[in-house]
Amino acid sequence: MTGMPLHQQIITIGLCVLGTVLTRALPFIVFSPKKPTPKFIRYLGNALPCAVFGMLVVYCFKNVSFLSGSRGAPELIAIAVTVAVHVWKKKMLLSVACGTVCYMLLVQLVFN
Repeated sequence: MTGMPLHQQIITIGLCVLGTVLTRALPFIVFSPKKPTPKFIRYLGNALPCAVFGMLVVYCFKNVSFLSGSRGAPELIAIAVTVAVHVWKKKMLLSVACGTVCYMLLVQLVFN
């Protein structure tokens, strides 16, 4: 099995770098610091984090069978840990990290 030729690898890496730089710089290009941020953009900044978490919860349970196996116990426990840590510390990344570590430990050590 052969991989991509070198020129395709270079183009792929270049496009990835361009996409990353563009998504990071675009808000600074589009929105001037001298003007207030549009209301719709502020609304999205407030609404999207909750929507993303909702989608993650739905994704978490999409393949869980509550009638067989562990009946979703690792997922439910990990979500409870995530919520508890978030209520306690109010830090999103810490909450997600603790829930993820909890889930991985449960799946690997308890519900295997």
